[in-house]
Amino acid sequence: MSENKEKKVSIGGQALIEGIMMQGPKGAAMSVRLPSGEIETEMLEVKKLKDKFKPAGWPLIRGIVNMVESLTFGFKCIEKSAEKAGLDDESIKEEDMSKLDKWLSDHFGPKMIAVISGIAMVLGFGLSFLLFVYLPTFLVDVVDKYLFKDALSNLHPLFEGILRMIIFVLYFYFVSLMPDIKRVFMYHGAEHKSIFCYEAGLELTVENVKKQSRFHPRCGTSFIFVVLIISIFISSVLVVLFPAIDDIRPLWIAIKLLIVPLTVALSYEFIKYAGCHDNVFVKILSFPGLMMQRISTKEPTDDIIEVGIASIKAVLPEYSDSQEVEASEQNTEENS
Repeated sequence: MSENKEKKVSIGGQALIEGIMMQGPKGAAMSVRLPSGEIETEMLEVKKLKDKFKPAGWPLIRGIVNMVESLTFGFKCIEKSAEKAGLDDESIKEEDMSKLDKWLSDHFGPKMIAVISGIAMVLGFGLSFLLFVYLPTFLVDVVDKYLFKDALSNLHPLFEGILRMIIFVLYFYFVSLMPDIKRVFMYHGAEHKSIFCYEAGLELTVENVKKQSRFHPRCGTSFIFVVLIISIFISSVLVVLFPAIDDIRPLWIAIKLLIVPLTVALSYEFIKYAGCHDNVFVKILSFPGLMMQRISTKEPTDDIIEVGIASIKAVLPEYSDSQEVEASEQNTEENS
């Protein structure tokens, strides 16, 4: 590959358990560091709704569709990487299981796992609603009522949005202190560095990747902050146009939930725009997300960078095609 020739091919990925999923011109691939120390790379089948239903790829609509597809596909990749890394339920030794665990496993097996997963998902959504929707609204209401005598009603969306960002940052910070999560964040950093290295037109080596920044404007972390910023703007406009909705709190919370699809759609279009432009507007909206990546990404070690390189090479024609040619030539020599 030629040096210093910038690449404009759209590439994105996701950090997994001891691995990285990458999507590029050749599709999606997942590279995972196995317990044996080897790196296993697997091509993945990705089904896009827009391939069967063209409107799913239209502006505004594509943001919502992409988010749902990304969450679903990403969760499957995390499950698969956990299995490959040796963290699946079957790898748990029987002597390490409690009597209750053994009883549940013997009597319910996979059914109980599905039930527990469902309960965990419901609790997760409930916690997210409590922390990021209800709590900011409740706190702003209390402060405005007892300190400002309801004089700041028109500014509720602004203060709620700022409080929501603070809660989000604190949540991520405390989660990042967990050793297992910190290692996932190191893979997140390797993913960004590998993409930057390719986009800079440099050869994908450990040394070249190490020199790159771990803060990328197209990151999902940046996307979340863009969503929060745009939600503040939309909410503020609604309160100015319809002041009465802020007085009925259950109605106001319901409206904020209903405008989430619009917020996600607009945020996705901005992230797409930010990936191709570098102006003052983009820098201002991208800045909070880039700063947040100081928490959500960590500097990777060489062995983690190797996984990032393996995943990105698998989805690039110039690398995967050459590897296929080398393999073909090697088989020809062995058969001759």
